[in-house]
Amino acid sequence: MDADPGPDAEFDDYVAARWQRLVRAAVLLGCSTHEAEDVVQTALTRCLVKWSRVRRADDRDAYVYRVLVNTLTDSRRRLWRGERPTEHLPELATPDATRDVIVRDSVDRALARLSPDQRAAVVLRYYAHLTETQMASVLDVAPGTVKSRLSRALAALALDPDLADHEETL
Repeated sequence: MDADPGPDAEFDDYVAARWQRLVRAAVLLGCSTHEAEDVVQTALTRCLVKWSRVRRADDRDAYVYRVLVNTLTDSRRRLWRGERPTEHLPELATPDATRDVIVRDSVDRALARLSPDQRAAVVLRYYAHLTETQMASVLDVAPGTVKSRLSRALAALALDPDLADHEETL
C-alpha cells in the first residue's frame, strides 16, 4: 500500500522540478539573477501557504506562473526607481564567452523595450511554453488579448536593431 507523501513532500518535489525554469522565467521578465531568485522564492512561499488550492488547480504550472507574474508586478510597485544600472558592462576577461554575452545583452535590451504586458506574453509563450489559454488565465485577460500582445511583441522584436545584428546566432 503506497502512502500519500503529503502536501509538504509534494510541494518540495514540485519546487525541485521547477525552480530553475521559474528563476529563468523571472530573469526573462526583467529581473537580475538575484532578484529573480527572491521573486521566485516569494511566489513559491505564497503558493505553499495556499498549496491546497494550488493542488486543486486545473493547471498547477499556469497557477504558479500567475503567482510569479503577480509577485514580480507587486515587487516593482514598491521599488524605488531613482537609480538605474549602468548601460555598459565592463569587458569580460574570458574572450570565449564574449559572443554569448553580447547576444544575451542584445536579447535583454530588445525584451526591455517591450511593454511589460508584451514581455510577459513572450516569456510565457516561448520560454514557459504555455498555451494561449494558459496565458490568458495567468495574465487574467481574454485569449484574443494574448494573441494581440504576442503579435505586437513579435512585430517589435522583428524590427529591433539589436536582434537584427544577431539573426544568424538566434
